[in-house]
Amino acid sequence: MDKTPPQATAALCQTLTRMTFASLSDEVVTVAKRVILDGLAVAVAGAKEPGPTIAAAHVNSQGGKETATVIGHGFRTSPVLAAYANGIAMHVLDYEPMWSPPTHATSPTLPAILALAEERHSSGREIITAFVKGCELQGHIRLASHQYAPAEFSVHPPSSVGLMGAAAAAAHLLELDQEQLQHALGISASRAGGLMANVGTMAKATHCGWAAFSGLDAALLASRGFTGNPTVFEAPNGYVEHFFGKQFQYDELLRLGQSYRMVDPGFVMKMFPCQYGTHFGILAALELRRQIASPDPIRAIHITAPVMPYVDRPAPHSGLDGKFSFQYTVAAALLDGEVSIRTFSDDYCARPALAALLSRTHLTQDETIPGVLEKMWVDVAVELQDGRRLTARCDDPQGFWGRPPLTRDDHLIKIRDCLGVHLTEEHTQHCIQLVERLETLEDSQIAQLMDLIG
Repeated sequence: MDKTPPQATAALCQTLTRMTFASLSDEVVTVAKRVILDGLAVAVAGAKEPGPTIAAAHVNSQGGKETATVIGHGFRTSPVLAAYANGIAMHVLDYEPMWSPPTHATSPTLPAILALAEERHSSGREIITAFVKGCELQGHIRLASHQYAPAEFSVHPPSSVGLMGAAAAAAHLLELDQEQLQHALGISASRAGGLMANVGTMAKATHCGWAAFSGLDAALLASRGFTGNPTVFEAPNGYVEHFFGKQFQYDELLRLGQSYRMVDPGFVMKMFPCQYGTHFGILAALELRRQIASPDPIRAIHITAPVMPYVDRPAPHSGLDGKFSFQYTVAAALLDGEVSIRTFSDDYCARPALAALLSRTHLTQDETIPGVLEKMWVDVAVELQDGRRLTARCDDPQGFWGRPPLTRDDHLIKIRDCLGVHLTEEHTQHCIQLVERLETLEDSQIAQLMDLIG
């Protein structure tokens, strides 16, 4: 498509408003439930982290009608405030499913859906449908953007596409018509943007929380007749022109509904709670750790990775900062033989043994290694005191695109670990069972689910 289509926003919104649960394949529904379960689990695990705890206290101090659950904190508030707090909790661990081109589609969208569903007594089928709409819109915007490598990002992707997904998802539960949805997207577009400079701080998680808040708020405003630019995608000085420029391919955006990004290429389930590029180094380091009895004999560590400036952090100042460090994640994997949620606590970050290993860790960012997730690799080499040099390389983590997806049993190991941070074994199992039959649940059972994780 060579020229900007004059009615792109209208065509997109027409497709979204026509999408129903009956139009979704069994495969799409299965993927949606699996991703929703993952999102809920990481939100439960993240809810009591320092950032989300501060955000929950802040939200609670604002008041608001008590109709939507704030996960992990035992109170309810207004839907937009609950979506904000829960979006922060869902993203703080950087543990949600990964997508291609890169974005976090779950944490901006699912919190908005759950908050509104509680207030409107929505069924599981409508939750699934809303989630698919929100994710597919994000996926097709990211595909059309042609921004594949993190080095190309002008803003953190969830902050530019997540709120559009949240608006589309909320619009479904609010039963907005095509014109109202166009206005909701127009309102949302003016609220987009989160600076990459905040990666590694508490503020990063607010990119997803704010996307959930503002997308939901935009849909609620549109439901009352509030207006935005109904042609915001194609408009001069509009959404596409500002965030993506001339490289944006409208034909790929408008294939929404013809193919489902949730299935092809699909999501990758993260097995470590940190930036996805670091998983390559972690897996290589874990392979090496199995070859040595302890980290004591390590004289030096050499990492060769693609150029990702924001993941070059030789001395992280906090656990959050360490999530975006090739050096920290590799050193932690070699030190403990595992990487888990506790790896990124501030207490762990301050350990002398880790600092000592980091001082012997060297990163080379190699321009010949592609910066696109599907094409990248990471090499890790360790020099031992006895003169030996051991090397390992990872170019396709477990469940990676092009490999068999993570099995249900392997995925449930992560789910139980995350839910078990705050839930009993019985409540964990009940939560899993409810989400795995989400399409059969009525509003009273959705309330049970939210009570379990609340």
